[in-house]
Amino acid sequence: MSNLRNCRNIGISAHIDSGKTTLSERILFYTGRTHKLGEVHDGGATMDHMELEQERGITIASATTRVHWHDTAINLIDTPGHVDFTVEVERSLRVLDGAVLVLCSVGGVQAQSLTIDRQMKRYDIPRLAFINKMDRTGANPRRVVQQLCDKLDCDAVLMQIPIGAEQDFRGVVDLITGKAIYFEGDQGVKVRYDEVPAELVSEFEESRKAMLESLSMYSDELMELLLEERDVPEEMIHKVIKNATLSRQMTPVFMGTAYRNKGIQPLLDAIARYLPSPAEREAYAFKTDRETGEEQKFELLPDDSSPLVAMAFKIVEDPYGTLTFMRIYQGKLVKGASYYNQHTGKKERISRVFRMHADQRVELDEAGAGDIVAVIGVDCSSGETFCETPNYCTLESIFVPEPVVQVAIKPLETRDADRLGKALYRFRKEDPTLTVKTDVESGETLIAGMGELHLDVYVERIRREYKVQVETSAPKVNYREAPTETIEFDTKHKKQSGGSGQFAHIRGIMSPIPEGEEAKDDFLFEEQITGGVIPSNYIPAIEKGYRASLEKGPVAGCPVVNLKIVVNDGSYHTVDSSDLAFRICAQTSLRENFPRTKPAILEPIMKIEIECPENFQGSVVGDLSSRRGIITATETSGLSCRLVGEVPLAETFGYASDLRGMTQGQGVFSMEFLKYKRVPAGLQEEIIRERSGLERK
Repeated sequence: MSNLRNCRNIGISAHIDSGKTTLSERILFYTGRTHKLGEVHDGGATMDHMELEQERGITIASATTRVHWHDTAINLIDTPGHVDFTVEVERSLRVLDGAVLVLCSVGGVQAQSLTIDRQMKRYDIPRLAFINKMDRTGANPRRVVQQLCDKLDCDAVLMQIPIGAEQDFRGVVDLITGKAIYFEGDQGVKVRYDEVPAELVSEFEESRKAMLESLSMYSDELMELLLEERDVPEEMIHKVIKNATLSRQMTPVFMGTAYRNKGIQPLLDAIARYLPSPAEREAYAFKTDRETGEEQKFELLPDDSSPLVAMAFKIVEDPYGTLTFMRIYQGKLVKGASYYNQHTGKKERISRVFRMHADQRVELDEAGAGDIVAVIGVDCSSGETFCETPNYCTLESIFVPEPVVQVAIKPLETRDADRLGKALYRFRKEDPTLTVKTDVESGETLIAGMGELHLDVYVERIRREYKVQVETSAPKVNYREAPTETIEFDTKHKKQSGGSGQFAHIRGIMSPIPEGEEAKDDFLFEEQITGGVIPSNYIPAIEKGYRASLEKGPVAGCPVVNLKIVVNDGSYHTVDSSDLAFRICAQTSLRENFPRTKPAILEPIMKIEIECPENFQGSVVGDLSSRRGIITATETSGLSCRLVGEVPLAETFGYASDLRGMTQGQGVFSMEFLKYKRVPAGLQEEIIRERSGLERK
């Protein structure tokens, strides 16, 4: 347990282009894990080891490594910033104990920062914030801190103030110790501590006072010392910061410039000092009581001697086999031992255990509680739990967002169909947000994902890794159908053609799900049968029949959502009624009656954030309006402006090149799924005609 207290499992997360991977590379260098500074812009980053990542200069897959800072072992996961790969952030945060939220000193809190904040809150992750790119023109750390407080609703407190600004940024002043910190030498390896520069003394005193006042909200003892105007011991400050960080009440804020090698060592000190070890984080699992059937919650102990509980959070295929990344919450994982998959009940033998450094590996004989390792020999899916005995417990699974963009894919040559199938099977196992299905009518293979870039990357990987030339259709939007009116229905299924027949009769109400009524998914089924007019053993078959029809709605062939069905009457035949008859009757009921509810077509609406020079703002706003978009917020900083808005996904295909054209190559944007919304009436008719295979007007 003492060694466990010197362990940290942390992730580096941020909006795209905030410098996460550059920061990760500096951490590797200063901790001695690498002996050369890797750079993203020249394709030399250790953590971006995939060929596509190096070419595009973006992180596609999260990468894991282990470093040592003084006596603290840090398991580090560098995650992607692009919203299309948000599941990589999601599953990493699910198994981590702490995180560093990286923010650009100019951009501040951006669109993906908000998504990451929601993910961190979902899993109760304590965090530090690091304001990067302090050497950029327009760097303003105080504005970023204010944005953290306003937009993320957190108590962000500066732990440092900058020495110099923008190009003249030279170091930081530590508000706790009262020392100026400089980073000297070509690669910032030498850390020099000095007195606070004379021109910063008054700013330092004001900032330190503000920091202590913020901290006093979390400690009565510290507040008393301030009221009595006595000195506050350094150790007390550290203790209060740690307690407030672990309870997720406060976010300590640090700053630097990873690219210019400044500010990284104090951040590493803060990671070791303030973020929790596995022993300081509460972890729970769920166990079903065999007698009552109720789910019971119990705490896991980060102890090697307890029974093993581990989660498989990521699966990667490489030339040597399937690597399954696991976080061990309790017990010990031993090479050659067998463990039970709690979801399937199957026993799986761990043939090898590795500690990963990006794409390199070090073999281990065993790994203990709190560790993050990769294993070979396991067949499972992301989010599944492994224990020493079957039916021991399950861990809360990983939240997986719904895909919003879909394309049809097929090999150019028929003989490559098998290899394409293998590629899609592998990628679907690796990435839960990638869905693969076959269209029943056309026989086409359809893949759906989180965005154009998401699907582009997988198509390119199929070409490179499986040597399969494929062609894809234009991206299609995943529309939905939803009822808008309540109707009553009366459906009878009767078939008699020699031998035993089929008979089923159901009556009820079809309606939108009322607001405030809880539903586990987008469908709510209730039975209110009285007097046994339909035997209770046929009710599950009726529900199955309805659920089977939801995937392809009768109006435009889109999935049906927000539907409530109440079955309250009907009849049956003692000989001819069966599960099959009632299932078919339910399917017929939806097909015939759903169009009477005056269904609306819903389309995915994206939250879009655009940054461009101020003189192009009018063109960008006008173009977004022509795409049925609306602007919800604008912010001007110097000569650049940021626009936040909402736009239908269907109108965004090819937007990247259009925006570059409008802004002379200077505009950038990011998008994330926001909600489903009803399409305009005129457009609805067009979508229905298109989906029904009819000619457009």
